[in-house]
Amino acid sequence: MYRAVTRQIEVTVEPNFMPERSATDRGQYFWSYTIVITNTGAETVQLRTRHWVITDATGRKQEVRGEGVVGEQPVLAPGERFEYTSGVPLPTASGFMAGRYQMVNESGERFEIDVPTFSLDSPEGKRVLN
Repeated sequence: MYRAVTRQIEVTVEPNFMPERSATDRGQYFWSYTIVITNTGAETVQLRTRHWVITDATGRKQEVRGEGVVGEQPVLAPGERFEYTSGVPLPTASGFMAGRYQMVNESGERFEIDVPTFSLDSPEGKRVLN
């Protein structure tokens, strides 16, 4: 599991290679990842946008930006958490993802929180430390 904390908001990520959704003989690899966002602070916040940088084993980068996550812009009061699962395809047997969420608090202040960089490894790929 991967973990980052920014402004008392904890983000954990658990990636999972999915052989049933992959076609490794054709260079198609697929992972799911489950993210839990927990508000350990004292103020209510809302997740507004996401920004991902996805890097495959050849170093090719893809950026993804969008509103919310999985079609939602969750509001987290102190002590609340939001969990979702999404997925990512790659043309290589390994890679990694890094990201940030833009949040807004009750007074309208916008700020970014880190999603921990996490590794995407298939059983077929040799693990490479970046």
